[in-house]
Amino acid sequence: MFVVHLIASFFSKLQEDPTKMADRFLHAMHLHDDQLSDISTRFQAEMKKGLSVESNAAAAVKMLPTHVRSTPDGSEKGQFLVLDLGGSRFKVLQVKVREGMGIKRGGVEMVEKSYPLPKELHIGSGTELFDHVSESLKDFLHEKNISLEKKHPLAFTFSFPCEQSTLNQGLLLNWSKNFRARGLQGKDVVQALRGAIDRTGGMDVEVLAMVNDTVATMMTCGFDDQYCEVGLIVGTGTNACYMEELRHVDLVEGDEGRMCVNTEWGAFGDDGALKDYITEFDRDVDAASNNPGKQILEKMVSGMYLGELVRLVVLKMAKLRLLFNGHVTDALRTKGTITTEHVAAMEEYKNGLMNTRNILMDLDLTPTPDDCVAVQHVSTIVSFRSSNLVAAGLAAILTRIKQNRNLRTLRITVGVDGTVYKMHPQYPKRLHEVVQRLLPECHVRFVLSDSGSSKGAALVSAVAQRLASRRQQVDVMLSPFRLSQEQLQLVKTRMRMGLESGLKSKGPSAIKMLPSFVYRTPDGTEHGKYLALDLGATHFRALLVNLKQGLQQNSRLYHKIYPIPLEIMQGSGEELFDLIAQCVSDFLDYMGMKNARLPACFVFSFPCEQTAIDTGTLVSWTKGFNATDCEGHDVVSMLREAIKRRNEFDLDIAAVVNDTVVTMMSCAYEDTLCEIGLIAGTGTNVCYMEELKNIEKNEEKTGKMERGEGAPEEEDKQDDGRERERREVPKMCINTEWGGLGDDGSLDDIITPYDIEVDQNSLHPEKQRFEKLTSGMYLGEVVRQVLLDLTKGGLLFRGHVTEALKTPGIFQTKYLSQIERDRLALLQVRSALQQLGLDSTCDDSIIVKEVCGAVSRRAAQLCGAGMAALVDKIRENRGLDHLNITIGVDGTLYKLHPHFSRILQETARVLAPQCNMTFLPSEEGSGKGAALITAFARQKLEK
Repeated sequence: MFVVHLIASFFSKLQEDPTKMADRFLHAMHLHDDQLSDISTRFQAEMKKGLSVESNAAAAVKMLPTHVRSTPDGSEKGQFLVLDLGGSRFKVLQVKVREGMGIKRGGVEMVEKSYPLPKELHIGSGTELFDHVSESLKDFLHEKNISLEKKHPLAFTFSFPCEQSTLNQGLLLNWSKNFRARGLQGKDVVQALRGAIDRTGGMDVEVLAMVNDTVATMMTCGFDDQYCEVGLIVGTGTNACYMEELRHVDLVEGDEGRMCVNTEWGAFGDDGALKDYITEFDRDVDAASNNPGKQILEKMVSGMYLGELVRLVVLKMAKLRLLFNGHVTDALRTKGTITTEHVAAMEEYKNGLMNTRNILMDLDLTPTPDDCVAVQHVSTIVSFRSSNLVAAGLAAILTRIKQNRNLRTLRITVGVDGTVYKMHPQYPKRLHEVVQRLLPECHVRFVLSDSGSSKGAALVSAVAQRLASRRQQVDVMLSPFRLSQEQLQLVKTRMRMGLESGLKSKGPSAIKMLPSFVYRTPDGTEHGKYLALDLGATHFRALLVNLKQGLQQNSRLYHKIYPIPLEIMQGSGEELFDLIAQCVSDFLDYMGMKNARLPACFVFSFPCEQTAIDTGTLVSWTKGFNATDCEGHDVVSMLREAIKRRNEFDLDIAAVVNDTVVTMMSCAYEDTLCEIGLIAGTGTNVCYMEELKNIEKNEEKTGKMERGEGAPEEEDKQDDGRERERREVPKMCINTEWGGLGDDGSLDDIITPYDIEVDQNSLHPEKQRFEKLTSGMYLGEVVRQVLLDLTKGGLLFRGHVTEALKTPGIFQTKYLSQIERDRLALLQVRSALQQLGLDSTCDDSIIVKEVCGAVSRRAAQLCGAGMAALVDKIRENRGLDHLNITIGVDGTLYKLHPHFSRILQETARVLAPQCNMTFLPSEEGSGKGAALITAFARQKLEK
């Protein structure tokens, strides 16, 4: 019986345990991790809703863009005035960032003064409120002996929800906390401040930035910790901001970089998203507030309401005779008699119970020790719920950042400010532990802000000044790459003059205009098996093509690619052609055709003088080739001799042609209007069908040709008379070698110092100047030269010139295509740069992407201007008011770069408005086109 009595007594005491009683009474405020994860998921959905232009208007969480595009990098400097309006205090400050002898490197020095903000101004007119702010500013300038004549940059911390279209403009959406000043909602508060400053007079102030206190907190902590990209306030009110990828911020144009978003998360729950978690005490607090139904989360977690929540709980428990033996005093019934400071005092580690007893006695209560324990526990439950809810929201933000950046783990710092976080003895530890539990894969550091609102606002202005200064310097350095319409028109004119000059029989010409001895485009009768041997950039390709008769029939193609080592490209000519013969031998073995003497076409993508379709004397090497004893020699003879030395097989080399020609022929097989071939890849070149009567050079050779070869039969009735006449005029394909434009100095006015540097370090200085402005072999090196100059000027990579950046050729053109992809996350740009040993910030990545865009855009525009010159020449040759023509195109730059083809086409169409151009990408051009040309050559011999 004694044991039974002990057990009964134990449970009786357990039931009377004041903490257990409080737990049971407030069970709805206990939030477990599953519930917190659910709240976090709901908040992520609200964030997404607020960021979308379609759903923002209906979103409770507004996700306001701040136009703060960068956190500090430590180089900021300057002297600023700061106004801080938003909480229970109003302050004016002078902030010096790395200014003055007494400030250590990277340091900030502040002089401040707090001014009273009478309650009547909280609820008076907006004009009176801002006049008080302005007069306080002038008083501060007088007191601190700050010159009134000098112009002062000013940052304005305004801790209320505002919609910003620029950094120094903000429309007040609604008041929060206890502010209700009339006439400002929906108005630009910066303009209201400027008006007040004008009314006060005697001050020259420029408002550079308006920021929320969360943003200022993030910027303050970011000045000392580069990983700080989140700002959190838990004080009189609560809010959070973070750096969002700009491509997700629909309310702001552009998708490059990041922008700080002020979540205004205090309104989370206004649309019912927290209805499952709201208690009767929350509803009572909301009903008695200045803004019922608004700022629901803020009323559950912030300093303005925590004390009142505790009072309402204690009051109800007393009425239910669970506390104070049912005794209720007038003081306990009075709103505001328990404050958040009381809550913090009650939870002190050593003196908490004593503080609780004193607070209750001040309310005219006579608490027992159990009453004190119970009330202290109520306070703990209310404040613990606050930290849990903040942790859930913060976990949602950190999860979004991690997902945005496609990271498995995230290292990040959260800058924190606010009286609840600072004053409450247990709050920070609770918050940190819950965030760690909800996001174990994230390494989160919390940094307490030191004068965050004021220092941070000055830093926002300092960062804005730094970015503006850098923006201006970068623009100046990139301006030579931005060609005007007048400049492009000049390039078109010079290209036209070069094309005409190259067709003349006498006098030098930068554009060679080489006859190819290809007289017609396909008509569908071509058929048979042919070999194509393609030597172009850094590889050699052998192809077997089986042409089937009829334009609608598909040809079959087999091929193999062989790399050309650099030492062979720049070795002896004999070594180069012996390697080609070895590759052909391997390919024939691979195809089992070593004993078949097939007709072959040698696709040789370098300038050659031809006297017939099967001979070609190399004029000069281009791109990366510089093999000796080749220039001035017939490359077909050199290939035949190499095959003879190998003595394993024999080939019937029927033709040698340029890659532009085979591209044109391949596309003409699909589109009969195709009479131009364009290559935009490692190198650049173009060919076209020119009327024989206009080819004055080599006239003694071309004059021997059959002038009517390739013309349509007279019975062809489908074309109108003009079209038939156009096609019946004898023509020959001309390989322009337009990459030589500018070798005579005609492009000197658009060539930049970076182009000169690239040219001087190339294999062939002062040659192929147009190609060096436009082709894949050189664009990456131009970009590297610009990046090197920007870095030396301190505008990139913190001024650190790495060995990688000093290495010629390391920045290949393929990186331009990767970096310039639309909506590419800057983390991926940074990853591409890291492959090159370049550790970039977000701001660096934006500039690198801009440099790549400027260089590649200029290249595409120059090619477009050249194409406009060519199509206008063809149109005028034929006496047409309007020309319809197709251009066959090949090359990695045209096909793989995300914007090159579009910009080229747009430029050509603007500069040649009377020409309707269709750009047709070539599919297997070198194989099919070479086979077609070989078929022509064989047909002619058979005739």
